[in-house]
Amino acid sequence: MSPTKPATATKLRPPGPPARGAAARAPGPAGFDMGGRLREIRQRFGLSQRALALRAGVTNGMISLVEKNASSPSVATLKKILDVFPMSLAEFFETGQPERTAYFFRGDELVEIGGGPISYRQVGRSLQGKALQLLHERLQPGADTGAAMLRHAGEEGGVVVRGEIELTVGTATRVLRAGDAYAFPSSIPHRFRNLGREACELVSACTPPSF
Repeated sequence: MSPTKPATATKLRPPGPPARGAAARAPGPAGFDMGGRLREIRQRFGLSQRALALRAGVTNGMISLVEKNASSPSVATLKKILDVFPMSLAEFFETGQPERTAYFFRGDELVEIGGGPISYRQVGRSLQGKALQLLHERLQPGADTGAAMLRHAGEEGGVVVRGEIELTVGTATRVLRAGDAYAFPSSIPHRFRNLGREACELVSACTPPSF
């Protein structure tokens, strides 16, 4: 999910195998080096920090801070940066572990592609060849996908299973509580915020997979 990209953004093709990132750790899935991963991808595509910032419509300082693991970007900002390549959050947080054929998944087998105040646990490790992405989401009190509205191609929907969430779709805003649901074209700018006092849990779906 991502905001509208500036006119200067273009899709790139990587010239060769990725370089290795630094060993520092950043907020995200346990043990995941967000800064090193972003640096690895940027260098793989032959972009400087300034060039990536320009294409993504963010500041050069933001890219630098993220790569140093000195700042954890919002979901919307990270998606905006990844759309330059283009790359989904699921691909960004991919651990490289081999996929196996499976039809059933224990709770501890779901793959974390978020982390921090917003957890996105994906059903299945790889989305290659898939038309649907399923997520178990958990947003802690105060969690927010970001002031920059999310926007991407496709459709999404979900059901609140615990707590409450404020959802803005275009110019409409609604607080959804346990048992309530939503469904809308993902091309409409949208934002999720947990203004409650307890964690909010959702089960959501996105098609085609783009998150």
